Amino acid sequence: MYHAIVFFPLIGFLIAGLFGRYIGARACEYITTAFLAFTALIAWGVFLDGGHAERVQVASWFSAGDLQVDWAFKVDTLTRVMLVVVTTVSTLVHLYSVGYMHEDPHRPRFFAYLSLFTFAMLMLVTADNLVQMFFGWEGVGLASYLLIGFWYEKPSANAAAMKAFIVNRVGDFGFSLGIFLTFVLTGSVAFDAIFGKVDAIKTLSFHFLGYDWNALTLACLLLFMGAMGKSAQFLLHTWLPDAMEGPTPVSALIHAATMVTAGVFMVARLSPLFEEAPNALVVVTVIGGITAFFAATIGLVQNDIKRVIAYSTCSQLGYMFVALGVGAYSAAVFHLFTHAFFKALLFLGAGSVIHAMHHEQDMRNMGGLRRYIPYTSAMMAIGSLALIGFPYTAGYYSKDAIIEAAYASTRPGHTLAFLCVVVAAFFTSFYSWRLFFMTFEGPARWGAHAAHDHHDAPAVARSTMAHEADGPPGHTEGVAHDDKGHDIEPAHKSDVVADDHHGHGHHGDHTPHESPLVMTVPLAILAFGALFAGIIFHNRFIGAGMDAFWGHALAHGPHNHIMHEIHEVPALVSYSPLVMLILGFILAYWMYIRRPELPGELAAQQPSLYRFLLNKWYFDEIYDRIFVRPAKDFGLFLWKQGDGRIIDGLGPNGIAARVVDVTRGVVRLQTGYLYHYAFVMLIGVAGLISWYLISGLPKGAH
Repeated sequence: MYHAIVFFPLIGFLIAGLFGRYIGARACEYITTAFLAFTALIAWGVFLDGGHAERVQVASWFSAGDLQVDWAFKVDTLTRVMLVVVTTVSTLVHLYSVGYMHEDPHRPRFFAYLSLFTFAMLMLVTADNLVQMFFGWEGVGLASYLLIGFWYEKPSANAAAMKAFIVNRVGDFGFSLGIFLTFVLTGSVAFDAIFGKVDAIKTLSFHFLGYDWNALTLACLLLFMGAMGKSAQFLLHTWLPDAMEGPTPVSALIHAATMVTAGVFMVARLSPLFEEAPNALVVVTVIGGITAFFAATIGLVQNDIKRVIAYSTCSQLGYMFVALGVGAYSAAVFHLFTHAFFKALLFLGAGSVIHAMHHEQDMRNMGGLRRYIPYTSAMMAIGSLALIGFPYTAGYYSKDAIIEAAYASTRPGHTLAFLCVVVAAFFTSFYSWRLFFMTFEGPARWGAHAAHDHHDAPAVARSTMAHEADGPPGHTEGVAHDDKGHDIEPAHKSDVVADDHHGHGHHGDHTPHESPLVMTVPLAILAFGALFAGIIFHNRFIGAGMDAFWGHALAHGPHNHIMHEIHEVPALVSYSPLVMLILGFILAYWMYIRRPELPGELAAQQPSLYRFLLNKWYFDEIYDRIFVRPAKDFGLFLWKQGDGRIIDGLGPNGIAARVVDVTRGVVRLQTGYLYHYAFVMLIGVAGLISWYLISGLPKGAH
């Protein structure tokens, strides 16, 4: 059963990847989607059936000295939750992609990459040991590189893929060091063996630079460094927004269910280690809180519809790490579970908007779409309500529990984290409604309507388009543009839309249109989860049935009662998310419906703050100055000075030429005649015997 869940996506990848050109794109779509649908059905059956934790041996992988690594599946409640999340979202993304990518000539390759991504993630979440987890960890990194750079003819896509790959290598370096240190401390990489030795190693320390460092704390911090990269936490977050260069279904897959949640899953899986390293949990809490706040501030001013949702993902991951840091592991995994539904819904809904707008992604060139694509607008509204935590939606149960846990905690850093997540809740409500109002409400700012509305409805058109931009209307940083400055997301070079004399893309008909059924059905399924996943499963995840549901899958130390203490917080804390939700809605409604000239006026009054947020706190520029340029300069120095001046420059023809001349002289000694070689061997033997005889004579002898 578990073998089928893990290996069916791999089989789909092999079929589409190896035989796609022979069986055709349509067959690849059907086969890979069918395999994923089958695995999702099995995963849901396993999840609902429950059962005891078990270990499924697949094979003995390798051994080296004391290191013994098996290929096995660790199956417990945490694994079953992740199996449901990964397979469900992946299946719906496959189905959605059948419609979204229908014009792309490279569909077999695309569906092969999707299935490879899913297989790698399933390997990660079923891992029985750290080495197997690292295998899946690197597998999703490889697949994300392939998917983000799928449109390889776009330089921006290639750059984004490289950025994601390189930034994640930074985190993965720390992760690998954490694995090495854990093996040194415990003598094993298997989870059960490691957890069994926690009490014995939690007091171990080593002396370095005049200080005694707790070894377990250092191991947890190194492991968390890997989570920071994979889950795009503060300082290692820069790759995540650029991942929008891939096709929209890829954004949903990476941001909702798989790669970015790997770090959250890893910390939850290793909760028995982190629970005994309280100082490491303080770092987790603070980084999570800062990320939730930081990413939300950037989302306030972004104009690309996918980038707003991307920064929302980054912020929500911060919430999850806050929960992990204060010991509310079940609340973190619950938010991971609910977040998968509404975030996948938002991304795929954004893809439906882009499809309707003929590959337009800039919200300043939208508006009034609710009249043309009412189904998509309703789905986006549901996703936004769940994201902001509207009462009784999925996000309401999981997000509010995290805010209450941050307040109830007594660990250092919890106050900062609480303030960050509460303020982030206000920002989330604001930018979610901003996205909805700019996209679906107000006058149309696209096609023939744009010129008309620019004169007849100057409030929205002029303020939003003239002031909320660094450059001409339609120009969004990090997105490919056509010759008129408008964003494009081409499926292929031939699919780039033509421009009319107004500079607006068209396919013969300017009117936005609803997406086909193959794209709208996945939206409906995800909308159901966004509405009801919280109310259906909250009792199991964080309610009265929590202990029976989780068993020993998550660690809660004898002094960790955070999940019971969240029910004792003051009423003001419990209602704070709702207050932030309402305030964010009122402000967005006032600024984008009632007084749409206000955004432009505020941007003009506070240009430094506006550009600071629009340019993402200038992290890309800082990293470019500190890391990228010095690395390029060093490489250029080695090329020009080392290779050019020294290797090729010294002597009449350079060192390389002299080496070649010497080599040619040595080669001439290789005559190919056997008697020449025998003669050289005879001289060597004679010389060896002579040396032995002379060196063996006693001193003074002749």
